[in-house]
Amino acid sequence: MGVFVFLPLVLPLSAWPVARLAENRLHPRTATRLLTSVAVVMAVCSTLCLALLMVVGTAQLPGNPLPDGWSDPEVRAAVPHDEVAGRAAIPALAVVAAACARTLARHRRVTRRAHRALAGTPGSTVAVLPDSTPYAYALPGGRGRIVVSTALLAGLAPAERRALFAHERAHLRARHHRHLLAAHLAARANPFLRPLRTAVVYTAERWADEEAARVVGDRRTVAHAIGKAALLSPPTPAPTLPALAGTGPVPRRVAALLAPAPVARTWPSAFTSVGLAVWGAAAGALVSAMSSANSAVTLFLVLHAATPL
Repeated sequence: MGVFVFLPLVLPLSAWPVARLAENRLHPRTATRLLTSVAVVMAVCSTLCLALLMVVGTAQLPGNPLPDGWSDPEVRAAVPHDEVAGRAAIPALAVVAAACARTLARHRRVTRRAHRALAGTPGSTVAVLPDSTPYAYALPGGRGRIVVSTALLAGLAPAERRALFAHERAHLRARHHRHLLAAHLAARANPFLRPLRTAVVYTAERWADEEAARVVGDRRTVAHAIGKAALLSPPTPAPTLPALAGTGPVPRRVAALLAPAPVARTWPSAFTSVGLAVWGAAAGALVSAMSSANSAVTLFLVLHAATPL
């Protein structure tokens, strides 16, 4: 394996430039899918490498249930600095597992609680709640539901209400909650992926904004609806909101809607700054996958040879 086993732990740094440039230079749909894919690949690779290091570190602990051959010098020689890195990977992997499990549990708990609260409300896809707190969100699950309070609807004009519902329907139709959950889990697995999580939260909202503008046919109306909803809503999300919901930086979203619509391109030219950043992130993800695969195969062969039949 050599030092290649450590590369997936730091290669997420190669995605930082694209996390910033993709927000403004790529179509929100392309940016969301690209950033989520890169984050998931790099998170899986870094977690796999932590697991490989943990195997070596666990095999050296007294009283471990692993085969004795796994602590032989040949096995330890397959991992550089095995005594330090192997044992440090054990608590690191435990922290990653606990953080991801907590995120999944919180997401599931809040979503279930919201579904139970809406069980008796009329309407199949839209639930209007008599509440003095302004809020609106898309609740995934099944066909999904749009939840909005009467306080928020009272503060919007009819055209702005249509824009609001179009925005939330876009979230449900594109299943943005899956992108958000994947980005949050990736950031839990590797802290270097946090900029990608922040970017995905913004691009997913921008994606819904552009879909709403296409449905309504007026970008300025959607911008007004977003601005008013932000001014009316409380600074912190309502307790019924899904755990991974986010609005992103509203002023930037409004400014983007007041500008011309972005061009939908699947892949930018390599001779631009965003193109170089995209290719750099793709190369980092590829090298990360190759390094983790090489380390996994190497360690498997070494452990297989060291394990008696």
